[in-house]
Amino acid sequence: MAKKTKKVEVEEPQIEETMEETVTEFFEEPVVEEPKTRERLKPSGEWEIKDRLYLLKGRSKPISRMIKSADIYYFDEEKGYERELKYTKNQRTTFVDEMKGDQRLEHIIFRNGNLFVPKEKTVLQKLLSLYHPHKDNLFYEYKPAAIAAEEIDVLEMQVDALTAAKNVDIDMAEAIMRVEVGSKVSGLSSKELRRDLLIFARNNPKLFLELADDENVMLRNFGIKAVEEGILRLSSDQRNFLWGSNGRKLMVIPFDEHPYTALAHWFKTDEGMEIYSNIEKRLNQ
Repeated sequence: MAKKTKKVEVEEPQIEETMEETVTEFFEEPVVEEPKTRERLKPSGEWEIKDRLYLLKGRSKPISRMIKSADIYYFDEEKGYERELKYTKNQRTTFVDEMKGDQRLEHIIFRNGNLFVPKEKTVLQKLLSLYHPHKDNLFYEYKPAAIAAEEIDVLEMQVDALTAAKNVDIDMAEAIMRVEVGSKVSGLSSKELRRDLLIFARNNPKLFLELADDENVMLRNFGIKAVEEGILRLSSDQRNFLWGSNGRKLMVIPFDEHPYTALAHWFKTDEGMEIYSNIEKRLNQ
């Protein structure tokens, strides 16, 4: 019989190849953006090229009004002396010392109280906006943004004044309104007083806020009431406060000072505090 042969598979040893590990570093290339067009920032001192409107000051709006375009001067602080100005047709400057050649004088005329100067006439605009000696006195440049900013300030001040007026107590309201209307305030009802206080705050917010913050306004009102009731008397020359009952001198008013302001300051002194208490008792009787 034939012998069966057993095949034995011999695995060949695997030869491990030693490979050096290669480290590859990847560098991201910076993405270069295409340059964008940027709006050039205008230096604060650079002249803005635009149309400009100039208005005469005051209520009078004549059909035509010519202002001086020659024989005028501007004090140049950098150079330290006055420079002659002249507006001409054929020059690129208004300063006579910078002009070259002949000078053909041009008139500057306001029609119906205004003068429109297009952006192409930069020389005239600079003369009127920067150098002319009559700017802001005889005429001014119309600036809507500046006017709007001023109006916002006024409106915000009115809001502050009206808010403060709404919250003041009745004694403070009387003291503030006495400054505005004098002794008439004594005859007003509380509703009338509140109404007039709000109107005063709306129409004159700056003065109202000053009075509301004035620590002496209550003392001045107190002094005025004392005079109205005859407890105190102000001398005819407004130099002294006297007792109403016997005419005895109470205090001397310092020179060039308002009588009731001086009295309010005096009420803060040791002597004045005693008199204040005395008057307060009489007013409350």
